Amino acid sequence: MKQRFARIASPLAGVIVALCATPLLAQPTFGNPSPTAGSDTSQRANESADQAMYRPVEYVNKAKKGPAVIVIPGEIKSNNATFMQKFTANNIADFGELELSSANFPVLERANLGPLLNEFQLAYNLGDPQAARKFLGMGKLKSTKYVVKFDILKAEQVAAAQQGFDGGAIGQIAGALGAFSGSWGGARAGAVGQAAVGSVHTGESSGVWIIGMRYKIINAETTEQVAQGYTEEKMEVGAKSTSVLGVSQSQQGGVSLDTMVQRLVQKSVWDIDSKYK
Repeated sequence: MKQRFARIASPLAGVIVALCATPLLAQPTFGNPSPTAGSDTSQRANESADQAMYRPVEYVNKAKKGPAVIVIPGEIKSNNATFMQKFTANNIADFGELELSSANFPVLERANLGPLLNEFQLAYNLGDPQAARKFLGMGKLKSTKYVVKFDILKAEQVAAAQQGFDGGAIGQIAGALGAFSGSWGGARAGAVGQAAVGSVHTGESSGVWIIGMRYKIINAETTEQVAQGYTEEKMEVGAKSTSVLGVSQSQQGGVSLDTMVQRLVQKSVWDIDSKYK
């Protein structure tokens, strides 16, 4: 019995040793060539940047495969110049394809439509079922159940605030009080006080945006709207600075427009995943 157990245990031990010897595969890591890497300013900047990093969403019905969809570029109805310069409807549709795929929806790449994309998009924007059916008879489009689009309805800066301190005026008062004392020591102390207090400058400003996104789910065959939803998010951008006796410190940051749009797409896809699978 002992010999039989030894014969079984020996190969098993060999497998365990081999597994332990195999190096674990990990994602690649990259160095930081910045000359300020590891410094206090670098740490503060990286802490702010970490808040804006992409974070995957755990979609509640991810284990369930959804119907086949295609994402068409939506509309950007905001007339904000900053937003319009940065974004196109294709950027937003790219985010939509990424997140719907993560939620286990089979997504047909728009690139597969080639030059037909504009006509395909026009058919659904106009609600033309005959034109839609013509496209649905082509290749991979036959399996498409829904057409999804994401529209930006709002993108505007709704609030801004700033405050600061300039020590120049108080420094002049300190210098005047020292001179008024009439003594050499008082005048010297007043001059030092004027220089110290006058060198203090602080500033802080914040701006808040509100960005709103609507999604639409359209029946691929009939071009009728199946469902829609709307979500908003606030985006704050801020900056602050301090300068005392020639020593200055400043910091600025906030979530970018790109990150905000992607987060809005994630919220929309979460809604689609939880309600329309």
